[in-house]
Amino acid sequence: MSKRILILFFFLISFTGLIAQVQSPGDFLGYKLGTRYTPHFKIVNYFNYLADKLPGTVKLLQYGETNEGRPLIVAFISAQENIQNLENIRKNNLRLANMALDKMAPVENAPVIVWLSYNVHGNETSSSEAAMKTIYDLVNTDNASAKDWLKNTVVVIDPCINPDGRDRYVNWFNSVVGKNYNPRIDAREHREPWPGGRTNHYNFDLNRDWAWQTQVESRQRLKLYRQWMPQIHVDYHEQGINNPYYFAPAAQPYHEIITPWQREFQLSIGKNNAKYFDRNGWLFFTKEIFDLYYPSYGDTYPIYNGAIGMTYEQAGGGAGGLGVYKQEGDTLTLEDRIAHHYTTGMSTIEISSKNADKLIKSFRKFFNDAVTTGTGTYKAFVVKNTAGTSQNINALLELLDKNGIQYSSGSGTAKGYNYFSGKDESFTIGKEDVVISAVQPNSTLVSVLFEPKTVLVDSATYDITAWSLPFIYGVNAYAVKEKINAAAAYPQPQKINNVTSETYGYVIPWEGMQSAKTVAALIQQGVKLRFASNEFEVNGKTFKQGSIIVLKTANNAIKDSIWNIVTRVSNEQEVTAFPVNTGFVDKGYDFGSSNVRYLKPPKVALLTGEGTGSNAAGEIWFFLERELNYPVTLINVNDLARAQWNEIDVLIMPDGNYAALNEKGRFDNIKDWVNKGGKIIAMENAVAFLVKMDIGLKFKKDEDSSDKKDPYAPLKKFSDFERDYISSTTPGSILKVQLDNSHPLAFGYPDYYYTLKMDDNVYEFINEGWNVGVIKKDNIVAGFVGAKLKKKLNDGLVFGVQDVNRGNIVYLADNVLFRNFWQNGKLLFCNALFMVGR
Repeated sequence: MSKRILILFFFLISFTGLIAQVQSPGDFLGYKLGTRYTPHFKIVNYFNYLADKLPGTVKLLQYGETNEGRPLIVAFISAQENIQNLENIRKNNLRLANMALDKMAPVENAPVIVWLSYNVHGNETSSSEAAMKTIYDLVNTDNASAKDWLKNTVVVIDPCINPDGRDRYVNWFNSVVGKNYNPRIDAREHREPWPGGRTNHYNFDLNRDWAWQTQVESRQRLKLYRQWMPQIHVDYHEQGINNPYYFAPAAQPYHEIITPWQREFQLSIGKNNAKYFDRNGWLFFTKEIFDLYYPSYGDTYPIYNGAIGMTYEQAGGGAGGLGVYKQEGDTLTLEDRIAHHYTTGMSTIEISSKNADKLIKSFRKFFNDAVTTGTGTYKAFVVKNTAGTSQNINALLELLDKNGIQYSSGSGTAKGYNYFSGKDESFTIGKEDVVISAVQPNSTLVSVLFEPKTVLVDSATYDITAWSLPFIYGVNAYAVKEKINAAAAYPQPQKINNVTSETYGYVIPWEGMQSAKTVAALIQQGVKLRFASNEFEVNGKTFKQGSIIVLKTANNAIKDSIWNIVTRVSNEQEVTAFPVNTGFVDKGYDFGSSNVRYLKPPKVALLTGEGTGSNAAGEIWFFLERELNYPVTLINVNDLARAQWNEIDVLIMPDGNYAALNEKGRFDNIKDWVNKGGKIIAMENAVAFLVKMDIGLKFKKDEDSSDKKDPYAPLKKFSDFERDYISSTTPGSILKVQLDNSHPLAFGYPDYYYTLKMDDNVYEFINEGWNVGVIKKDNIVAGFVGAKLKKKLNDGLVFGVQDVNRGNIVYLADNVLFRNFWQNGKLLFCNALFMVGR
């Protein structure tokens, strides 16, 4: 034996020994997986440990950080030659998707990329534990099968998408469990307190944020995801404790744009999973409940980006604990839950490896079709850059950039479907209009996000059924069936550069969130503001109602620096502040008129805690603190008796049931505060609660009383129960609302608004107050609405203001801040906050 061969022989023995000496999760942590919950930092430590011990097969990457400062990591696991060539594999994969900048031809004989995402819901905790077991077995030399799979497979493991939510649950559970866990469902360890661990720091559901990327975790994760574009993505979840395991194929409705191959391979994966579950005698179900429709899930978003996206659901969740009795008497343990998730993970890697060539070729075809013919009915979408919409258009372009969607400017004429009129019309494409071609790598995602009307083959959906971007962003747009060639790259907005000058005052148009952020920032700088109740003209320029007026009057304390503050803040927020040299207007009311009103800086409180919806409260908290950058005090409903009412001008009541306020006398303090000048902003079911409190608003009565006349109406088929229920609901549809934009609540809007309707609540018109936003007949624009509910959804109030002695109640019956992506509703909320008052 030569010296060189001898050295190589000893190296291989040493390397094999090194792998054999790698600790299992149990050895590393000091306890068997499933016998206790592992805090996030220990999971990270274990992944770091494996990456340090096995640099040839494991590469660790920190891709971001949570709101609470916890690291977000992924591990790449593959054969040594693939890990050494990882960057080239990534670049080649983008070439397969026609997304690489180098324009080099791709190699189809490439590893398949399988991405496994764990613990997106923080209190669905078994999956992060399973992630440790999965990565260990992938690198364990005793597992010959895994070693073979990794030759043509790169596995990406994100062990915890939501560390803040996970640790909220784990820290709570570890603090309440006894020496031995108690499996009784009524034990406190199965009843986590508000807000629970499901959501992130701001109580957002990260599984519904993939496309919108409103949260820091989503933005950082999707930036990395789009650099890799895997062929397989699995999103790990948990459901109720009595449910069997769920895996693909998914339930109807499938979006019509999903390819036959994507459907077929879901079935192949499901059968492979079933093989192992059958072998172990485990129960499971497929093709039920979890559909493939709403575009912002961890299964649908990857599907619309060319992958096979799937949800896997294990029984457990926040009620699971370490062990819990199921209704049939069995005990569901954390060890069981880990075993099930581990099994589907390994099964998915196996079937993907065995079908790597097919997956790569189908992935390639998906994106070749996208750039040649495009997908969907419409081949282009044109967003018109009309007056007053530039702020919303900028926000839309930011979303397109996050999702890698290409857009350009255009020219000429075209014919297309007008989103707002609902008709096919001819139109001219201006040089500042935005053209989004559906013939591009992201064709499928473009078609789904811009589709004017969704097509449903089954009305039993898991989430909202309408999300068309022009309605969300409040921008005029056309959907065109013919290709539109790009005229040029879309010009980047010119940077606003307001120049400080000594003048009488400044006027800032009220046109969108950048205007609202400017107001919030100026208030924080101590600048006193006014706003116009009516349209006016000065210096030859017309300003709409709601326009912000800054004068030296009342700003004497900062009069020497006020114009520097105004121009600096306006430049930071990218809005134009127009200098005016007089308070004498050409048309409208002069600046000294009572119709030019003082904008009182509101002191804001938000109700949270038991009785409020955690997601709803989180949306408002996030919006005020992170987007508007305006101070807010969070007060639990149960602590209202200690509220310092003299320090509150605005009380925001998010969606909730408010059962605690039903107790005798508990609501009296709030009513007294409103009578003395306070303002309530009530949202969604908080409006319904106020109806029950007999404040003045009333539910609209169901005009269809035919059931009462039919003696056989109660004789219903049990099997039709779900369909009968669905006929009276909407899971989330878009309705057109008629606005009175002369009222401060609707400043900055045209005389219409598109709302997302999530419930069946419809309210009577206010007799003594202002019906600012109402729905009339034929108002349904997109999405599913049950036949019975359609009859009810007309001639009712959606947004209104009621004067109560010296105070006000603002009714926002639909959620204008829905998941923080309903962009066009944000200004409505800011109007309620800043503009509405006595």
